[in-house]
Amino acid sequence: MDIKKITEKYKDYILEKRRYFHMNPEPSLHEYNTSKVVQEELKKLNIPYIVAAKTGVIATIKGEKPGKTVLLRADMDALEVCEQNEVSYKSQKEGFMHACGHDGHTAMLLGAAHVLNEIKSEIKGEIKLLFQPAEEVAAGAKAMIEETKITDVIDGAFAIHLWQGVPVGKISLEPGARMAAADMFTVKIKGKSGHGSMPQETIDAVVVGSALVMNLQHLVSRNTNPLDTLVVTVGKFEAGTRMNIIAGEAILEGTMRSFSDNVWKAIPEQFERVVNNTCATYGATAEINLVRATPPLVNDEKISEILKESATKLYGDEVLIKYEKTPGGEDFAYFTQKVPGALAFVGIRNDEKGINAPHHNERFDMDESALEIGTNLYVQFAIDFLNS
Repeated sequence: MDIKKITEKYKDYILEKRRYFHMNPEPSLHEYNTSKVVQEELKKLNIPYIVAAKTGVIATIKGEKPGKTVLLRADMDALEVCEQNEVSYKSQKEGFMHACGHDGHTAMLLGAAHVLNEIKSEIKGEIKLLFQPAEEVAAGAKAMIEETKITDVIDGAFAIHLWQGVPVGKISLEPGARMAAADMFTVKIKGKSGHGSMPQETIDAVVVGSALVMNLQHLVSRNTNPLDTLVVTVGKFEAGTRMNIIAGEAILEGTMRSFSDNVWKAIPEQFERVVNNTCATYGATAEINLVRATPPLVNDEKISEILKESATKLYGDEVLIKYEKTPGGEDFAYFTQKVPGALAFVGIRNDEKGINAPHHNERFDMDESALEIGTNLYVQFAIDFLNS
């Protein structure tokens, strides 16, 4: 079976769909038109599907022989970015843009649906195609899993991230940690305001907040194994109203990133301890809101090995490239926490064509030849996993 030859028939279709989605971006939790188009395409193919989490779609392709079940996932949401590319498929919605490749992910999985549906008589087992909402706000994967219990019926999961850090024509499939756990926090410090010349009558929230910014770094340097990774960033610090008033309140907002499951699980207790004890030292109190956006995304070793075999079947050993893990978050991690799974970085950067703007940038774009590569990898992996 020549997967590349079959996919080639749908090359124009995949490109057309990617450009349509790019021109019609929808933000997280509002992917109504995108979901509608996905459903219409599945209906044309007579592929059964269900809708979950309002806009999410799970389609099922059954082979003629019994076997395992594998899930292929694509995310659908766009970002609040105003596109500055002057291309024929430029976003038609002011202030919104597919600046992270999700338009390509959705198009590739629709392309894979066509190919897999065409060869389903040769498939052993079952394939779930999951079109997921709200990855950018780390809400979609969790909602889909909780609502459908999909992880109870699958044996493995695979996702693709079209990646600007990898040259077009290359694929990164390393096992182990690939994307970071992402936590977001808000700390509201409550002190006591007063006159700037009489600090003895106050509890200075600026001083408390400043101490907290520094003390939180001890989570990295003194509470975390030097062989592991933790990043603590306070990106926003608000306090005070004028120069001669000591602030009674301060608000700190930030994020923490980690790759180790052990480090990630220890964060809530350690974070609250540092915040509360720092505030107590100065006589202040704190209100803490810690949001656990995503766990670390760790590629299963056996799944990664099957993926490497699939990629080399398609394109030879030269397609593989080693790429370092990234501190960006990805909610596909909720799937890999529950079942063996992996995420591949499929390259889209082409410096010669000037396609090299980073993710979430207003000039982000992709070398669209990567769409065919990603579609082939979806299909080949599904077949190889079910036959493994």
